[in-house]
Amino acid sequence: MTLNLSVKEYEETSVPLLGEADCTESPGIKHRRKSREFFLAQWKNLGLSLALLLSCYSAILVPAYLLTKQPTWTESSTEEYMAILTHSAALLSRPCINGSAKAKLQNVMNLHSLLQIPVFLQNGTGHWEMAPPLGLLGSEGTLAQALTVLPHSGLPSFPDSCRRCMVVGSGGILHGKHLGAHIDKYDIIIRMNDAPVFGYEEDAGSRTTIRLIYPEAASFLAQEYQNTDIVALVVFKKLDLEWLTSVVMKKPLSWWSKLWFWRDVVNDIPLQPGNFRILNPEILSRTWHVLQTYGKHESNTVPTLGFTGVVLALQLCDEVSLAGFGYDFKYPGSMLHYYGTVRMNHMMAQVVHDVSAEHSLLHDLVKSGVVYDVTGAV
Repeated sequence: MTLNLSVKEYEETSVPLLGEADCTESPGIKHRRKSREFFLAQWKNLGLSLALLLSCYSAILVPAYLLTKQPTWTESSTEEYMAILTHSAALLSRPCINGSAKAKLQNVMNLHSLLQIPVFLQNGTGHWEMAPPLGLLGSEGTLAQALTVLPHSGLPSFPDSCRRCMVVGSGGILHGKHLGAHIDKYDIIIRMNDAPVFGYEEDAGSRTTIRLIYPEAASFLAQEYQNTDIVALVVFKKLDLEWLTSVVMKKPLSWWSKLWFWRDVVNDIPLQPGNFRILNPEILSRTWHVLQTYGKHESNTVPTLGFTGVVLALQLCDEVSLAGFGYDFKYPGSMLHYYGTVRMNHMMAQVVHDVSAEHSLLHDLVKSGVVYDVTGAV
């Protein structure tokens, strides 16, 4: 028998070439391969999109947290630095004059009426027409409960002699000025919120007579309450009174109550019940009305705790000095506080406080000799 296979016939029955093999794949194999290629392409697109998004966020956010070359409060010349120390020493060395601040306050519009308000709330204090923070309308029951856990709600025992107050602001100008030893010599030292003392004694001093706080701004560090006589709550909402009761009684709030704070709040402050007070919100109310005469228009703002501290000092002391007050908006990248990394543009963006009106009023108080600005930024 003769086998006749031509070359052409062999080629037609041989294994398909690579280019032809694709055409011979089953529909299932072709579908899986195309699906895999599709998803690989989608993941590549997603990765590229995420990379571009992170790049954009980095370009916007990172510069805000990096140190800039813009001038800061700490760039004072040697002459300016020594002038601040000399001015502070001169204020402390001269005799204290009884009633000095109150007498000069008569020359500043409407502020003398602030001196007729009880500083801290006591049982039966006040008839409220406004809700917090300018009153306590609707919170009377919670207030009564909070006052029952405070053994002392009036003024603490201060020296009967001529008293000097130092209101320590949180401004960046305080950084590097070495005023701590001077600050500690004052009879009453008022601080605000969580402005630190521990680690900043050289610039900010180590003693605290009264610290004005609200729950979200109370320090979590136990050492910040050392050498502290009074922690005074500034009520911004009804829940703040419940928080104070829980802190005094050493009974943390429920998780449900904590959800209504805009940030975490401290559960414990290592002080005795007799060290707590509630600031009279009438002080904020009347101060707010005075600030409206300095502002450009009627607004839904509230006084800063710094300015509230100044009003408190005017009620308690014969002479009042300030350190760490003043904002320099010409340099938005400069330090806002004497601690931390927050920049001045943060305060420029806020709408809760009318800092321009407060600055104008503080300037008038300094110009009239009602208060003394040790660091010289007002």
